[in-house]
Amino acid sequence: MSHSANTALGDGQIPVFDSIAAFREWREELRRQGKTVGFVPTMGALHAGHLGLVKNARKECDAVVVSIFVNPAQFAPHEDLDQYPRSFDSDYASLVESKSCAAILLPKVSEMYPAGITLDRAQQQGTFVEVQGLSHQMEGIPRPHFFRGVATVVTKLFNIVQPDRAFFGQKDAQQCVVVRAMIRDLLLPIRMRALPTAREQDGLAMSSRNRYLTPEMRNIATLLYRAISAAKEVIQTGATNEREEILKPAYAIIEEVTKQVKDQGLPFEVRLDYLSLVDVATLGEIEVLGKEQAAILSGAVYVGTTRLIDNVLINAEEL
Repeated sequence: MSHSANTALGDGQIPVFDSIAAFREWREELRRQGKTVGFVPTMGALHAGHLGLVKNARKECDAVVVSIFVNPAQFAPHEDLDQYPRSFDSDYASLVESKSCAAILLPKVSEMYPAGITLDRAQQQGTFVEVQGLSHQMEGIPRPHFFRGVATVVTKLFNIVQPDRAFFGQKDAQQCVVVRAMIRDLLLPIRMRALPTAREQDGLAMSSRNRYLTPEMRNIATLLYRAISAAKEVIQTGATNEREEILKPAYAIIEEVTKQVKDQGLPFEVRLDYLSLVDVATLGEIEVLGKEQAAILSGAVYVGTTRLIDNVLINAEEL
C-alpha cells in the first residue's frame, strides 16, 4: 500500500507510493472524479527548476504527480549512477512547501525493470524504447546509451501515471525533442509542456549536478551560458548566418576561461565537450541558419569532473 503513513518517507502530508499497484488505485480515484493530472518526472535532488515545473503543472491541472527515480538505464558503466545525489527527505520537504504536489511516485527498480537491469547495454534484457533519428547526435554522441534509457523510463512512467499533461525543463533540450517525438509516434494521449530553463541570478542553469561544484568551480561555471549567449547575440544582430562565424565568440569565451584556470594554477581543468547549432525538428547540425529557422544553440563543458549542459532557443518559444 501507500507509504503515506510511514514516517520514514515523509509525514503523511503528501502520499508517497513505492508500489505501482497502490499508486494505480489512487490514480483510479482521480479518474472517477474527472480530475486532470499533471506529471513531473524527476531523478530527485530537486532544485528551484523542478519546483517551478511542479507549480506550473498545478496551475494547469487538478492534481500533480512527481516521480523520483534514478534510472539505471540512462547511465553507462563508467558514469555516476552510485554518486548521483539522492536526497528524499529534503525533496519531500520542498514538495510539501510548494503546496502543489498531490502524490509522489517512488518506484522500485525491481518493478520498473521486471527483467532486471544492468548498466552494460550488451547484456540488457527486456523491452526498450528507442527514438531513431533524434537520439544519436548532440548529447547522444558522448552518451550513445542515454536516450534509449530516457525514452524507456518515460514510457513506463507515462503508463503508470497516465497523465493528461507532462512537464519538462528546456535545459534538457534534446530530451524534450525526443520525448515529444515519442509521444507523437506512440500515439500517447498526453500534452507535453517544455518550460524555460530555471537559472541562478548569474545565469547558470539550475542542475542537480551543480552541488558537485566547489566555490572556485562555481565562480567560472557560467562560462557555457555566456558562450552560447554570445553566439545567440551574433544571430540577433544579423551579422552572419554561417555556423562557423556564429560559434566563433562562444569558442573564444571557453578558450579564455580554460586558459585563465590553467594560468591561475587552479586544482581542476575546464574542458569543452561540444558546441552545437541544430534544427529544432531534425536535430541536424546547421551550416547556414535560415532567416526564420527554429534552432537550438547548445553545448556541454566539464568543470573539473562535473559535466554542465545548457542551451538557448533561436526563433522558437518552446521546444
